Amino acid sequence: MAVPTVNRILLIEDDVSMAAVYRSYLTGLAYQIHHEETGQGALTALDRESFDGILLDLTLPDMNGLEILEKVNREEMQVEVIVTTGDCSMTTAIEAMQLGARDYLVKPFSKDRLLTTLNNTFENQKLKRIVETYREEIDRHNFCGFIGSSLPMQRVYQVIDSAASSKATIFITGESGTGKEVCAEAVHQRSERNGAPFIALNCGAIPKDLIESEIFGHVKGSFTGAVKDRDGAASAAQGGTLFLDEICEMELALQSKLLRFLQTGTLQKVGSDKTEKVDVRIICASNKDPLAEVQAGNFREDLYYRLHVLPIHLPPLRERENDVVEIARNFLQQYAKEEGKDFNGFDLDCELILGNYDWPGNVRQLQNVIRNIVVLHNGEWVTQNMLPAPLDNFSQPANVTTSMATSAQVQQPVTPSPTASATMGNQLSQIIRPMAEVEREMIERAIDLCGGNIPTAAHYLQISAATIYRKRNSWKEQQD
Repeated sequence: MAVPTVNRILLIEDDVSMAAVYRSYLTGLAYQIHHEETGQGALTALDRESFDGILLDLTLPDMNGLEILEKVNREEMQVEVIVTTGDCSMTTAIEAMQLGARDYLVKPFSKDRLLTTLNNTFENQKLKRIVETYREEIDRHNFCGFIGSSLPMQRVYQVIDSAASSKATIFITGESGTGKEVCAEAVHQRSERNGAPFIALNCGAIPKDLIESEIFGHVKGSFTGAVKDRDGAASAAQGGTLFLDEICEMELALQSKLLRFLQTGTLQKVGSDKTEKVDVRIICASNKDPLAEVQAGNFREDLYYRLHVLPIHLPPLRERENDVVEIARNFLQQYAKEEGKDFNGFDLDCELILGNYDWPGNVRQLQNVIRNIVVLHNGEWVTQNMLPAPLDNFSQPANVTTSMATSAQVQQPVTPSPTASATMGNQLSQIIRPMAEVEREMIERAIDLCGGNIPTAAHYLQISAATIYRKRNSWKEQQD
């Protein structure tokens, strides 16, 4: 049976008999009461202990109760404040609400009124913490070198967080330019190995007769040019992470040696008969489908299953919803600073093209395009005539969808440049969504986040629950 949560309440009340009444209301319930009769005593208690809630009398013998509320706000204490006041102090109660008090009680109040207020307050506190945790975990725009807040990338961030603490091997797949090395380094940064080296090796960029030496090292005289002993990448990554990019390009003969290395945790340098113990985590990647390579006979099946323990697939840029403009703005800001240029952003024509282009080269191609623009041009706004090939001849689709009303555009409005096309009026009418549609989406999302609790959703939306019920009935009638 679950143990009920005990909420610690600081009762600040100078009337001892009234305080005794409040205590009697809460006797036997999941509340622990600490009583202070003066404001100074309350301040001392707040410095000494932490509380979940405060019942604050605004009229104290030594100070105004608002001073205590100001301290709570100033020091950002995670505590809910409920003010208690007489009828003659309603103006002060409203001022307290504006300063952050959760609710107020007019004296005298009943036991039921007090319990209802406390229950609502702590339910809202619990929900607020859940929502804040939810936002912190999934609503990320920047993550260990990645930029983008689209749902496909939020899922990638979650997998990275989950996989980082494991010792299992990770296999990253994705098209060229999607950021596979960034992903591998993100796993390393989030893991307990982040204080040790991260060594990256591109198996497709090293000559086949040198790749074994690059990974495992060699001894002097083992082949022409081996003039001294040399450690390989596996030894250099001791205690950390070894990232093998384009693993599917590795020859079958070397794949068997890599498999043995994974199984035993030992390596043998080229030309040596001694084995060495190493402690590294292996992360590999490929822009090919590894299972298809197994079926084609290019990749060992046993090695595939040894490596393909925790798969991470990086979506291509064209499937990352509205991340393109967000990434482009970041690159523009970075390169303009490096090159001493004056760019502040993209005009709307330009953003529409960036958002509708397929980006076969993914983030790497976008990065090169922005670098090209910054190096060859200058001005306050990037305009369509500054775009390099093939974007300079790219035709904007006639049916621009509402998805182009990106969250980044909503959050960071872009002032059109003087060169913005006069035809943008028609495009804007297709891009900008009706207020009623946006309002409905926000209300339904708030209800979902609040677990279907309409009064709680109304509280966070700062509208009345009756308004939500009325709007939902109206939506239902429209559907019928």
